[in-house]
Amino acid sequence: MTHHKISASTLARTAALALALTNQVLSAVGKPMLPIESAQLEQLISSGLTVAAALASWWNNNSFTPEAIEADDFMTRLKQQKR
Repeated sequence: MTHHKISASTLARTAALALALTNQVLSAVGKPMLPIESAQLEQLISSGLTVAAALASWWNNNSFTPEAIEADDFMTRLKQQKR
C-alpha cells in the first residue's frame, strides 16, 4: 500500500481560498474580517484577495485524492526520465 500525502502548496492554496471566500461572504453580510473603517477600501481588498486566491487555486494543479497524487508522482517520474 502506497502512502500519499497532499502537498503543502495544495493545502496553502486551499487555505488561502477558504479564507478569502469566508472574508468575502462575511463582508457581503456586513461583518468583515478585516478591521478597516472605510467600507469601500475593505470591499476592494476583500474582492482582491478573493480574486487572487481563486486564480491561484484555478491555475495550479490541486491533487487531493490518492489517485490524483499518484498521477502527479507518475508525471514527475516521466519528466525526470526525459532529462
